[in-house]
Amino acid sequence: MSEIVHSNRAPAPIGPYSQAILAGDELFCSGQIPLDPASGEIVGSDATTQARQVLANLQAVLTAANFSAEEVVKTTIYLIDIDDFASVNAEYDRLFGSSKPARSTVAVAALPRGVRVEIDAIAKRRR
Repeated sequence: MSEIVHSNRAPAPIGPYSQAILAGDELFCSGQIPLDPASGEIVGSDATTQARQVLANLQAVLTAANFSAEEVVKTTIYLIDIDDFASVNAEYDRLFGSSKPARSTVAVAALPRGVRVEIDAIAKRRR
């Protein structure tokens, strides 16, 4: 059995998908891009600012499902420019710190709305 998770503190999906799906004790978060939840506009033009907003959006979805960043077990970061790796890493570390989930980072040709970074996540509730 699964449940759709939605947060008004994260942007509404821009396509036919959910912000996240809770399946038992696992949460599958769709990729977040740097959209302001209120206006739907892209936040920032540089990777640092965009990563900060992406992670705030991801945190809002986690919170809506009563999960914490420490319960995230896997993330994938999508970058349109691999040279943004270090700046995105610095913002990423602010959210995940010592929890350090498994992660993949992939350079891609393009992302929705022309943004520089997208991040998705899987979390598992601690028992």
